Amino acid sequence: MLDDIGIFWRGVVLGVIIAAPVGPIGLLCIRRSLERGLSTGLATGLGAALADAFFSGIAAFGITAVIDMITANIRLLQLVGGTFLLIVAGHSLTREPKPLAAEPVAGNLPAAVFSGLFLTATNPVTILGMSTLVVGFGNTKGPVEDGTLVGGIFLGSLLWWVVLCGGITLLRSRVTGRTVHWINVGTGVLLAALGLYTLGSAVWG
Repeated sequence: MLDDIGIFWRGVVLGVIIAAPVGPIGLLCIRRSLERGLSTGLATGLGAALADAFFSGIAAFGITAVIDMITANIRLLQLVGGTFLLIVAGHSLTREPKPLAAEPVAGNLPAAVFSGLFLTATNPVTILGMSTLVVGFGNTKGPVEDGTLVGGIFLGSLLWWVVLCGGITLLRSRVTGRTVHWINVGTGVLLAALGLYTLGSAVWG
């Protein structure tokens, strides 16, 4: 039991490490927390945490059938994912700068969850980094320990999004429309770069 507890907390730490680097998903959660409120920002983070748990589970359990399926269809996934990333990037870059509303109105929460999950799942850099961390530092020896580790990773990732989105929500009253504009630009540029990289990987291997 003590070993399982240790593995769980190791998973929590890995989950935070996986989620914490500021990238497109982080900026998207920040933007949505500012414009649409805490619930929409957290919904986006929840989608990312689900993707983190899914790919961590594949790495931890060593599910070769799933890995082979992803590998066999990697170019199709990259084409679809890269296109989706460019669409979201274009939306971010073309948004007109405007001051934040006094009270945010929550957006479509299922759509926010899906976008967070899909953007994370189609990022090859995230997938490779996640697999390396789980295999290198997971050090599990059976299915129960594997499941405990993945549960910890999911909780750690989700905990990071709660802290990030909650902190941004608390600071919302101090954020100006100009700040939101530059967050939109930064999000768009990062998503566009990632989308182009993903499409380039699909075309040139």
